[in-house]
Amino acid sequence: MTASQTTKYKAEPADQILVTPLDSLTLVYQRRSGITHIVAEPAPEILEAMGADALSVEEVAQRLAAQFDFDGTQATDIIYARLNELADLGLVERTHA
Repeated sequence: MTASQTTKYKAEPADQILVTPLDSLTLVYQRRSGITHIVAEPAPEILEAMGADALSVEEVAQRLAAQFDFDGTQATDIIYARLNELADLGLVERTHA
């Protein structure tokens, strides 16, 4: 089992962020830190798909695949990278299963 399979990710609660689309980018204001982050696709879609649940990379991929009609297994590397970027920004918390 790899780290991506044992790690779960939990998004910042929806009431703690303000998401504003701006052309091809999205502004995410984090109330807790007072910081506005500028993110691109698929980061906003990942945050929305996660909701309030702690999910593995594969679970996030499945939710996105169902919503956007693509093969989630092929996108796990991209989603893994974006989840770790979001965790580095503090918009997602890493937990362990």
